[in-house]
Amino acid sequence: MKPLEFHPESKSESREAIDWYWSRSRVAALDFADELKAALTRLGKAPQICPPYLRGTRRMLLDRFPFCVVFRERPHDIQVVAVAHAKRRPGYWAKRLKN
Repeated sequence: MKPLEFHPESKSESREAIDWYWSRSRVAALDFADELKAALTRLGKAPQICPPYLRGTRRMLLDRFPFCVVFRERPHDIQVVAVAHAKRRPGYWAKRLKN
């Protein structure tokens, strides 16, 4: 299992999503956080289960929420590039791949 490394903007995105759900329903926010954590655990163990996506990345769709985790495998870790809303601005995170 490779360690996960988070692009700083992906951390902000996950926090913003949790905050958005929290402002509407604490239960929904906690459910979102739990589902995101479970998805990150799964991709850390077996990133190849996720299909190739854009620009050398892969993505894991969340089951109950319209979000996906965009990531790329690197030699020594897995970088989470974005926690993105699945229906908005596909590929906006591509500039992060330069880091």
